[in-house]
Amino acid sequence: MSIESWALFGAMVLGLAHLTAASFAFKAQVGNTYTVGARDEDLRPTGVAGRLDRAQRNFLETFAIFAAAVLMLEIFHRTGWWLGEAGALIYLGGRVLFLPLYATGIPWLRTFSWNIASAGLVMVMAAVVWPA
Repeated sequence: MSIESWALFGAMVLGLAHLTAASFAFKAQVGNTYTVGARDEDLRPTGVAGRLDRAQRNFLETFAIFAAAVLMLEIFHRTGWWLGEAGALIYLGGRVLFLPLYATGIPWLRTFSWNIASAGLVMVMAAVVWPA
């Protein structure tokens, strides 16, 4: 498996971590009775649970683009070039940092980690079309 594919797998695991963290934090906030019920009251997560929910939604905004770019690298046999490999690892590293930084409410570092991940995403996308 290519480094880019391993980074995609890591991002998939990170997606599960986002989902789990947001889900358990919300359950801790509202209790089991609400989370196993019909949820007719439409309660919204707040505090840490709200931050984890927003972090998960933020992750999902870029994950599909990252997955598509890595799959294009694989389909077009463009893996193994430094731009794609470095970009994939930078994307994953930035996204890994983003979750705890958002959960703890650290604004500037959180934004910086998002910028790092976005730069990595652009690198992977560029590797799809840039001549090697």
